[in-house]
Amino acid sequence: MTNASPASRPERPEGPEGPEGPERLEFADAGEAADVAAFLARLLRYDKAAAVRLQAGGGALAVFGRPPSFEVLAIRTARLGRPRELDVTVSAGELLESVDESVGTALVPEAVTGPPWAGVLPPRAGWQRLPGLPAADEVRRLVAEAVAAFRVRTEELPPDKRTRSELDRIGSEVWSRPVGDTDLPVRAAHAAQALGFLRPPVADGPVAPLDLLGAGAWLRLRTPYGSIALRRAGLGALSVTPT
Repeated sequence: MTNASPASRPERPEGPEGPEGPERLEFADAGEAADVAAFLARLLRYDKAAAVRLQAGGGALAVFGRPPSFEVLAIRTARLGRPRELDVTVSAGELLESVDESVGTALVPEAVTGPPWAGVLPPRAGWQRLPGLPAADEVRRLVAEAVAAFRVRTEELPPDKRTRSELDRIGSEVWSRPVGDTDLPVRAAHAAQALGFLRPPVADGPVAPLDLLGAGAWLRLRTPYGSIALRRAGLGALSVTPT
């Protein structure tokens, strides 16, 4: 796994600190706060020094993160109980520590100097639905197939051939497979599953809908629990994907 460099703090951050202390985010309810906390915890599993960009407008908050092992952007939105205007990059760990699920609030940490991806976000508008995406159960099956294939091929390597370059080569072949009749690579669906966006249906419950959207060079896999976005040509070199 390749971790991003720890986010650094500017000497004089233009953050949300005010004369009365950090700005408080008030979520619409405790469940919204819990969902954001769960998303942050999953991001930190892949990068303990993760940064997230927060954008709030009106009654909604968007949290952007980039789990380095998947080379995609992950987006979790939440409803706010009080309108806020906010655009800042912060430590994911500090934000998670500040979430109070019992009352549905969080304190916005001091701003950090964000990683390069934080300055190149997907567009807010102009998305169009694209055809060819299989149903959710088929997408989960394709992810499981890819995980198994990656594991088998790497375990078959003799010890002297199990180098980073060889693992990355296998990973590139396996995780760049398309999902259905689309340009979406299976690694994007794997990221959605790992981050809790691609969930199995609850017993006797409705199947959560999936949508594939496109806007210019960007693709977006949208679920009721969050979205995965990436450029059609990728956001960088594919590294070894965790199991």
